[in-house]
Order: sequence, then C-alpha cells, then structure tokens
Amino acid sequence: MSEKPKLAVYWAASCGGCEIAVANLHEKLLDVDAALDFMFCPCLMDTKTKDIEALPDQAISVTLFNGALRTQENIEMAHLLRRKSQMLIAFGSCAKGGCIPALANFTTREELLHSIYIDNLSVENPDAIIPSGTTSFAEGDIHLPTLLRRVKHLAQEVEVDYYMPGCPPESHQIWNVIQVILSGQLPPKGSTIGCGDLTVCDDCDRTKQDKRITAFRRNYEFYPDPTACLLEQGLLCMGIATRSGCGAPCTKANMPCTGCYGAPDGVSDQGAKMVAALGSVMDIGDTTGLSEEAIARRVDDFLSTIPDYAGLFYKYTLASSTLGGRVGK
Repeated sequence: MSEKPKLAVYWAASCGGCEIAVANLHEKLLDVDAALDFMFCPCLMDTKTKDIEALPDQAISVTLFNGALRTQENIEMAHLLRRKSQMLIAFGSCAKGGCIPALANFTTREELLHSIYIDNLSVENPDAIIPSGTTSFAEGDIHLPTLLRRVKHLAQEVEVDYYMPGCPPESHQIWNVIQVILSGQLPPKGSTIGCGDLTVCDDCDRTKQDKRITAFRRNYEFYPDPTACLLEQGLLCMGIATRSGCGAPCTKANMPCTGCYGAPDGVSDQGAKMVAALGSVMDIGDTTGLSEEAIARRVDDFLSTIPDYAGLFYKYTLASSTLGGRVGK
C-alpha cells in the first residue's frame, strides 16, 4: 500500500475536458505520480466506487471533483467523496458554478426530457417512451440514475474546501495548485485557487479606447482587428466580468472571452456584472426629445443583436448566480 498522499479525480455532469486538462500536464504527470498516489479517476483508471466505499473516512488527501450535480448518482458520489476526502476541491466551472449543464435550469425536467425524446426530429420514438429511474423488461429491471429537478453546483450539496475555475482549468494552473497543496501553503478554506485576482481584461494586451458601440456583431461577420479591444469592436467579450488567471488565450486567438473562469472577486453574479458593463458601452444615439417609449425601443433594438442573453451571460455560473434559473420552476 502506497504511503503517498492519495489523489482522486471524479467527474459528475461534465464533458471530460477537466480530465484532458490533467492529462495535458504532460511530463509533469510523472512528478504528480512521484508525489501522490493517483488512485481514483473513472475516466482514466479502473478503480470502482466500491473501492472508495471500502476506504476509511478521510483516507483520500485531495479530491478534484469536476462536473455539476445533475443526477441522484452525482449527489451520492459528492457525499461519498466528501466523507472520504480530507480536502474537496470544486474543480472546473461545472463544479464551481454549474456551467453549461445548469442552463437546463431555464426549463423543467419534464420539458427537457420531452424535447429530447418526443419533439426531437432526429429521434424515432413511436411509443413516446421517456427514460425513468426503473424500467421493467421480461429479462429483468434496468435502473438508471434519475435526473434532479434542478442542476446544482457542488457547494449546494456538500462542504467545499476550495474552488478552482475554468472550462477546463488551465493545465499550468492545475500544476500550480498541486504544488501549493504539496507545500502546505494553501489560502484560507473557501478560497478560489488556480486563478488571478483581477479580470481577463487585465490580462489582455489589446488596446482599449473607451469606445461606445451601436450594435453587436457575431464572429463570422467580420475579421476583428487583432490589436484592438474586441468588446469595442462589437463582439460580446465577457472579459470585463470574468476572473483572470487563464492568460487570455481566447482574445489572443482573436476570439472573445466567454467567461469560463467565472466572476472576479467582489462580484456575486457574473451575468449581472456583464449587463451593467454593457450599459457603459452601448450607444443608442442622441435621445434628446425622445419619449421613454422611443428610448426603450432603441435599447431593445440594441439588445436584439445579442442572440441569447442567458446562454452568453450565464453560460458558466447560472447555478451559483442570484438568478439560479427560471423563477418558479
């Protein structure tokens, strides 16, 4: 039995990108293996849940838990790994804020399943069967994890020691966090780690001139100036409302920041922060003598150039936002 500290990586409702980010440590994985007993990762290893259940409580030194909580199985694994881990880190945007899975909170569970299995033009389902927790056949019963009514982020279900943002977290930041863990120089519990304290705009070297814009444009509609602020060119760049630490790879590639590192320090709602920021850059022209209704129409015309408010402003943080999802559902 290895005497090295045990490391676990688990995925719940996620895409596997966080595991790829770990694999992208490349040769540093050898250093991780030398320092830690990498003993549980369903994506990469054959360790079973029953092996984790058999461990004494707090036998795992560190668990990197990625993915939102979408199913009852996700809930059970969150509690199991919390019990077995000395340190539980919400690893990546899904675990930290719900991310793309949490956009399902804008609809109901029933509406979601109906749109997938009944209304979907690419699905042939003449008997209108919708998956349920238990389905009986002559050969026996099939049991599937049931969907929760709302998607949660990890801290809504169990106590989380640290938060590490990113979709996925940048590999160099994963390495930095591992080094900090091994050194014992961690910040106070509840801190966000593996990131910066400012915004992506502070990491971005594009020229900003405080220009106002009359409408938003999509990426495919023009080729942006590679030196000028993307927001000031009419691309909806979330950098002003997003925590730094990624190194701004998207803007360096002439693409707008989509906000995957979540809200910066002091901001509780990333979407609301972005809406407030837009108010300072939108130009609806001279409103002298216009009625309130006419001004409102101009604002609506401006906002109509944003195709999907929720998907853009809350892509990574809906479950942890003030909004949380569709009200009353």
